[in-house]
This record gives sequence, C-alpha cells and structure tokens, in this order.
Amino acid sequence: MLDDALKSDIQDAYRRVVEKLELTPRYGQRLMIAEIARTLGDIESDSEGKRTSDSHVCVLEAGTGTGKTLAYLIAALPIAKARGKRLVISTATVALQEQVLNQDLPALASHSGIAFRYALAKGRGRYVCVAKLDQVMEGAEPNPTLSLFEQSLQTESSDFTVLATDMTDAYGQGKWEGDRDNWPTTIDDAHWRRLTVDHRQCTGRRCGHFGACAFFRSRRDLENADVIVANHDLVLADLALGGGAILPDPADCIFVFDEGHHLPDKALSHFAHRFAVHGCVRWLNTLKSSLTDLNQALAVQTTIARLLASLPEAIHGLEPVLGDVFSVGHQLAGRPNGLSDEENTLQSRFEKGQVPDALREQAQQLLVMFATLSRCLESISEILRESLDPDKQTGLDREQAESWLPLVALLHGRALEAHALWQAFSEKDAPNAPPSARWLTLSRVAGEPEIEFSASPVSAAHTLAKHLWGRCHGAVVTSATLTALGRFERIQERAGLANRYRYQALPSPFDYANAVLRVPKEATDPGDRDAHENAIAQFVTQLTEKEAALVLFSSRAQLRAVEKSLPAAIRERVLAQDALPKRELIERHRAAADKGKGSIIFGLASFAEGIDLPGDYLTHVVITRLPFSVPDDPVGATLAEWIESQGGNSFMRISVPDASIKLVQACGRLIRKESDQGVITLLDKRVITRRYGQALLDALPPFRREIHP
Repeated sequence: MLDDALKSDIQDAYRRVVEKLELTPRYGQRLMIAEIARTLGDIESDSEGKRTSDSHVCVLEAGTGTGKTLAYLIAALPIAKARGKRLVISTATVALQEQVLNQDLPALASHSGIAFRYALAKGRGRYVCVAKLDQVMEGAEPNPTLSLFEQSLQTESSDFTVLATDMTDAYGQGKWEGDRDNWPTTIDDAHWRRLTVDHRQCTGRRCGHFGACAFFRSRRDLENADVIVANHDLVLADLALGGGAILPDPADCIFVFDEGHHLPDKALSHFAHRFAVHGCVRWLNTLKSSLTDLNQALAVQTTIARLLASLPEAIHGLEPVLGDVFSVGHQLAGRPNGLSDEENTLQSRFEKGQVPDALREQAQQLLVMFATLSRCLESISEILRESLDPDKQTGLDREQAESWLPLVALLHGRALEAHALWQAFSEKDAPNAPPSARWLTLSRVAGEPEIEFSASPVSAAHTLAKHLWGRCHGAVVTSATLTALGRFERIQERAGLANRYRYQALPSPFDYANAVLRVPKEATDPGDRDAHENAIAQFVTQLTEKEAALVLFSSRAQLRAVEKSLPAAIRERVLAQDALPKRELIERHRAAADKGKGSIIFGLASFAEGIDLPGDYLTHVVITRLPFSVPDDPVGATLAEWIESQGGNSFMRISVPDASIKLVQACGRLIRKESDQGVITLLDKRVITRRYGQALLDALPPFRREIHP
C-alpha cells in the first residue's frame, strides 16, 4: 500500500506546481493522480524488489485539457524513486516527446520540490559512429563497410567529405553530441548510413573508440536518469532485442504510454517480416563479389577459412530457388509475365493467411538455406568480435577484423530477416487461433520487376501481454481516446491488457454544451457518391466568409472532386492537404484567421488527430462521412476473415468500434480549451438511419444536438 509519506510527497508536489505555475486545479487531473498512485502504490514486491502482484497496470482515458502529463509525472515519479525503479515516458509522436522533454519535465524539476534527473533515449541509429567517422577522415574507409545500398557510390562525393569533416570538428570540440537530430542541417540518408551502425555491427566495449562513442555516452546519461523519455518504437525495439538492450530491464521500469492508443499498431509493425527477392539477390551478389577480398583478409584464421569456403555452395544453392519463388509468386498473383505497362504495383493476399503447398515447400527449402547462411555469417561475426579483444588470441589481426565486421554483420542481419520471413511462410497457424496475414506485392524497382513477400501477426496482444505487461514493474496507459463505443474492450483486445487491470474514463474539464453537433437535412448516404459529393460542395459554399473550418474527407479522390466543383470565390479560401505541406497549411490558416478572414482546410484522416487549432482558429468541423476504414490492408482483412470464420461479425467487432474512436478524435479537433465553442457538422445520414448510428452518437461527448431526420 502507498504509505503516508509518499502520499504527502505527491500531494505537496502537486500543490507546489499548481501554485508556482498558477494553474487551475482540475477534478479529472486529481482523479488521474489518485488512480495512478493507487495502482503503482499497491504493487507488491519481494525482498529483491521483484513484482509479485499482477494488478500493476492502469488504463486511463483522459481528454484534452485534463493535464495528463503533469498528472502522471507527479503521481509516478515519487513512487518510482521510492521503489528504486526508473520511470520511462513513451510517446507516439515527436511533438509530444519534445513537449515532455522541453516543457513539462523542466517545469516539474523547477517547481515540484522533487529532485530528479531525466534524459532522452534514442536508438543507436540516431548517433554517429566515431570509428566510421575516423575511418573516413583517415581516407581508409574500406569498400566492404559501405551500406549495401551505396555500393555504386564508392567514390567519395565532395558533399560527404565536407559533412564528415564538419562533424569531426564539431564532435571533437564538444559542439555536437553526435546526435543526427541535433545536427544543424538535414543529413542525406545515404550519407548517414555510412556514418552509423546497428546493434550487430557495433563492437561495443571492444571498439577502440568506445570511450568517445556518442551512443554509449548517451547510455551513460540514461544510467543516471530517474526519468527516461522514449517513444513507442524504441520501447518495442528494445523488447524485440530481449529487453534491457537500449532501455533498462522492463522489470526495473515503470512505463507510462502516453498516446497509448497507437501502441497496438506500432507493435504490429515491429513483428512483421518482409523479403524482396531481387533485393536479396543484390546483397548475395555483394557477398559473392567480396569473397576473394574476405579470403585474402581473413582466411589466415582457420575457422573463418573453413566457413568462407562453405559460402560459394550456399549462395549457388540459393540462386535457383530464389528464381523459382520469383516465378511462383508472379503466377500466384495472376501475373506470370509481370505487371502490365499500366500497373505500378499489385498486392495479392493469401486467403486466411494460408500459403499454397507449392510456395510452402519453397519456403521450407529457403528456411533451411537461410538458417545455414545466417549461422555461418554469425560465426564469422563472433570471431571478428573476439579478435577485437586484446585478451583473446584468435590468430586474426585486429585492424582486419574491425574493417570487415560491419559488412559481415550487415549481411548476417539480412540473412536473419530472410530466415524470419520464410519461417513465417513455412509454419502452420495454431488451430482456433488468429492466423498470420501473408501476402505478396509486385512492383518495379529502378524499372526492374520485384516481388516482396510479407507476413505479419494480425494481433500484437499476446506479444505485448507476455513481453511488456508481464515483465514490467508497473505501467500506465493513457490517451484522450482509449474507449470505443464508451467501453475499453477494443484496446484490451488489441493491446493484450488483462481484465484485472484498472480502467477508468476520467471526466473532461470542458463544457461540451458550448458546441453543437448537427446532422443537417443535407446529409446523405455516402453510398450514392455523386449525391454525397454534391451535398458536401453545397454545404461548403454556405460557410460564412469569416468561418475557420476544417472539412475532413475519407478519400483523396473525393477531396479533389469537391474542391474542383466549388465556385472560384469559395475555392480561394480552401487550403487542401493535397496541395500544401501540413505545417505551411496550418500557418496559412492561422494567418487568415488572425486577419479576420475565412479559411477552410480540406484534410484527410491525419487531420482528424493531432491538429491543435484553439479558439477562433477553428469554429466549425465538418465530417463528410463516418470514418469507417475498410479492412482492405492484408492484416485487417485477414483478421476480419478469421472473425467471420469463427461465427463473429467483423463489422460490429472491428469496424464500428474503430469508427467510434476516430469519430471522437475528429470531433475533438473543435474543443481544445475551456472557452472554445463552435459547430460540428456530420454529413453522413447513416448515423441516423443505421442501427449502429445511435451507439456512435452515444459515445460522443455531450454536445448539444441538432439532428434532422
């Protein structure tokens, strides 16, 4: 249980911050602090600090204006410090990450009375590799260490040389910390790939530049930090590496996942696998063409010599099988002769994720071949790493090992990725469990035909339940939109959150009666596309000259069609997402509002979330149609197919709850501050003609309603 001293620390910190920053205490914020403190304070641990209870997660929906960040920091930080745990704050977007790091944490440090240190966590690939930078400056960068995608750029470009020189000077003088994001100008991706490494290529403490390493310097900052700011991708990447590789061990962490509704989708993308046939052929050719140099440099080591001698046969065996799978894939996609001149890409999904026998047999063959290749490359990598250790005698020169390790490690990574994909295509799904989605994509790369095989689980629930919730000391999941149709079941199902965890939807500080939700008589059924487009165009022409409006479309084609049909005078006020970068569009819209002029944003789904236009910057949100997303992506379609095969209704189980979340997010663009007011217009008549419509309306905040039947 939370002791009185900790309760007092939390209450005192909250009171100080409210007073110093002259904030208005909010009921929802106080409830959030209490709920987090209760959850984390009730976690039982053994004498070694290991969690023994399993009600250690709370899931809190807290709308805009609640003051979520302050609430979870003030509640969780004193408990984390008292329990000897690290507080990891994870966001989905850079904007929120920067807010937490540059505004919220400094304010808390200055005014709360809590003494703590904080640091930003980034992946290894965001930092320059000092060893690579040193090689470039010495003019000794060996061709094998070049990225596979830069093989054609083996002559130095003047831009790259200037960049490397400037970076060396800035890093050496302490003016730059080696972080790509803090370099004053944009760095070309091709240049950056030559100056950084992944976890397989990095030699860690064996590297001669370890003491000056930018990544490990940042790791030392993390080791001393009480609060670590990260993002969902980094947390998931760390879990994929076993946990504790980049961040502290999950058992030593209390996680806060802000923008937590993004976590399931982020997790899915981390556990998907892809394999491009010709892309593989290219890196195999790189390996083949490097064999002579590899033997010259490394065959003095007897084990490496034996391993290298096995590679030509392994590559030779792979080439015809890759040719066969390329042909079979095209046949299965219905394009045995490749794409037609009119086609750029074609995606073909395997029904219920079931791979045809002919392809499965090839997958099993490739699985064995890539297992053999990856084991060979892994063994060579391990010997090269050992050769960097002065205490180990491998019979190999350190300089040669350091030169060739990046290429061998890179190729090992490619082989492992290939192995993972073909394993996913070889294995059969467990009975009565959701299948993996499997599909292939035909395309052209540099004018040449390519085929990519892909596989992905349709749910990340099991993985998150086992590797995140099951291992962490405690966790808070929060967002403005976690419930669907007013319930938490959808996020539970997608994120693997157990029923025994705490769930609460916190009250909003806003008076939603300041806004009107209208379904006007002009609303039509989007099934009649022409009538719907005409209705939208007609409604937009009626917007007043001074109105600041956001019109949300579900399709780019409809956005363009409506914009094109508008009178010229109206079209002049329209800022279309299609035509301008997002930041410039928002700036122009704000500038027009500042001058008292009308401005109408035409936006797609991305404008229904994360757009902050308070006060007079937005007084009218027009939602052209209910935000149903057709599960036509391979993962969504496979999941829907499985639900139907189990006797379920995928529309009611997936589409309606997901539409409810998106509709709440879209409506949430209007009320951003307590004084905001305006109108939300829904131009989709299905909300009053279909049986699910009332459930969607009931899940919205209590706006004043003007519903025309």
